[in-house]
Amino acid sequence: MLLDPVNIIEGTNGFEVQKQNCCWLMVTHKSCLKDDVIVALKKASADTILKFEPFVLHVQCRQLQDAQILHTVAIDSGFRNSGITVGKRGKTMLAVRSTHGLEVPLSHKGKLMVTEEYIDFLVNIANQKMEENKKRIERFYNSLQYALERETITNLHSKIKEENNPLYMHKKKRNTEKARGRCITEENDKPENDESDPGISVVFSEDY
Repeated sequence: MLLDPVNIIEGTNGFEVQKQNCCWLMVTHKSCLKDDVIVALKKASADTILKFEPFVLHVQCRQLQDAQILHTVAIDSGFRNSGITVGKRGKTMLAVRSTHGLEVPLSHKGKLMVTEEYIDFLVNIANQKMEENKKRIERFYNSLQYALERETITNLHSKIKEENNPLYMHKKKRNTEKARGRCITEENDKPENDESDPGISVVFSEDY
């Protein structure tokens, strides 16, 4: 799973468009260095922005209960901007999000608007957010595994408890007897001289 990146983004001005209205001067999924950012900024001829994008995950869930489990895990893992959306057709979506992003303008029309000292300050903040982002992803992954295991065990215990319930056993027995009764009825309803039935007939003598 890739961590979300630290980007240096430039508004389109003669550059190849890689994303709507912008191109990437620098993208990294690891901690970045001030010198790398400054080298990237030297390529700029338009407005540039330093941007850190935190982890985002969208999950379509079969049931609302599944979305609620994931939502609880996400909130407990630090993704406090997470939410559940139910569409008009009943489609349930869970969005795992957080608010610890970063977006700061650095230059205007190719001219650097901040000092190298400030860039160094921003890079340190972005790297700290990257590490926090990684920890939250790990917490989310581990917590999700635990929640799914617990849900599986709970469902198994509920099934065992239900099967050991006398009412459940009586209902199961009654359903079995009904099914057996249907089979006997269908057998008795068959014509005795049905030549199309390839079954085997057994005849016993009177003194058997």
